[in-house]
Amino acid sequence: MPENFRIWFETIFNILYLASIWWLTYAMYKKLPNVDEKQKPVARPILAAFALLALGDSGHVGFRVLALIMGGQESTVSIAGTPIRWISLGTLATTATVTIFYVLVLIIWKKRFNKEYGWFGIFLFFTAIVRMVMTMLPINDWNASMPAQPWATYRNIPLMIQGLGVAYLILRDAKAEKDKAFIQIGYMILVSYAFFIPVILFVQKMPLIGMLMIPKTLAYVAIAVIAYKNIFVGEKV
Repeated sequence: MPENFRIWFETIFNILYLASIWWLTYAMYKKLPNVDEKQKPVARPILAAFALLALGDSGHVGFRVLALIMGGQESTVSIAGTPIRWISLGTLATTATVTIFYVLVLIIWKKRFNKEYGWFGIFLFFTAIVRMVMTMLPINDWNASMPAQPWATYRNIPLMIQGLGVAYLILRDAKAEKDKAFIQIGYMILVSYAFFIPVILFVQKMPLIGMLMIPKTLAYVAIAVIAYKNIFVGEKV
């Protein structure tokens, strides 16, 4: 598959994804005043999580489209006199927002199941801080056409711990309480990582494996739909 075709295909898919996730976020916002008071402590961080995810991914996709319109992947913008690739800016934006997304998912778990964070929850917060610090180090060389290896893999390890850790907490407590909606959400997080991890490990040697980000992204849409129906609409799963 030609590289330009792959990039445009992924970009068009991402635009459709963004339209869906922004619509769901807006629908959550409109429904929030009518959500049951007992559900609002969970509804608010869910709304914040998906608004943040949509915002970060909008930057990622928007900057990619700008780069393609302005001449290709190497197109740059000058910030404080330093040329920075549009695509690099988008990647950096979504790197930060997805980290905070999983912080909010951890908060959602606590409020849904009325649990204390405990040592494991605090550890997951710590992994988020570690990842944010790792993304700010010069070794990342965000302006490079290809991410530095093996560092690009290393900086994703805290994110994997975050996501898989919170999925474990959700599934453990949702199964104990027979909470079908959050059982589905927990499994969707696992599905997203099942597609994401091969991309992290092998995309530089096998660029086409990057297409696995499509089903990974659809898993996030599924999480948003499940949360919207259960929390904001009140449908039983």
